[in-house]
Amino acid sequence: MTNRERMNRGLLYNPAAMDILVEQAKNKEWLIRFNRCHFWQAKKKTRLLKRMFGSIGEGTYIETPFQANFGGKHCFFGKYVYANSNLTCVDDAEIHVGDYTMFGPNVVLATAGHPILPELRQRGLQYNMPITIGRNCWIGAGVIVVPGVTIGDNVVVGAGSVVTKDLPSNVIAVGNPCKVLREVNENDRKFYFKDKEIDYGNF
Repeated sequence: MTNRERMNRGLLYNPAAMDILVEQAKNKEWLIRFNRCHFWQAKKKTRLLKRMFGSIGEGTYIETPFQANFGGKHCFFGKYVYANSNLTCVDDAEIHVGDYTMFGPNVVLATAGHPILPELRQRGLQYNMPITIGRNCWIGAGVIVVPGVTIGDNVVVGAGSVVTKDLPSNVIAVGNPCKVLREVNENDRKFYFKDKEIDYGNF
């Protein structure tokens, strides 16, 4: 079995294998072009994202700079996803993101891990596990999501959290390690921030 095959199956492999490095280099050429785009070049950015990503939905917008190990090849984003600056996708395994999800600045989605055993790390070995984030989530600034995590729909993850375990739908979760704080509830239909009421008639 080749290192590329092992990489796709969640097995330990050598990420410095030449066929993997060549593929990364080709994909990162498109990433470099994307990060050179100016703010007003939205159409060009969209064209490049369609070339870079495994799939990307209508209306999805990613601010620059954007970083991805495979240039986004293993990223599958739905429609109207928004990512603020410095989104890092360690996309050695697949990353799936649902429609209308938002990322604050400096979010890291890391599918790659390294074995605990020092001898294996010394050999440069790695494994990858996919990340799945549901529909209509808000992932706050500086959040880190580690390999193998699934986040449900309508989830808010507080800024600076480190998500090490799966999160169910319709919750607010915070902390390191990230834990469920509470469910989204009726109070959230009235207030958008502390005691600030939602003025439904004005937007």
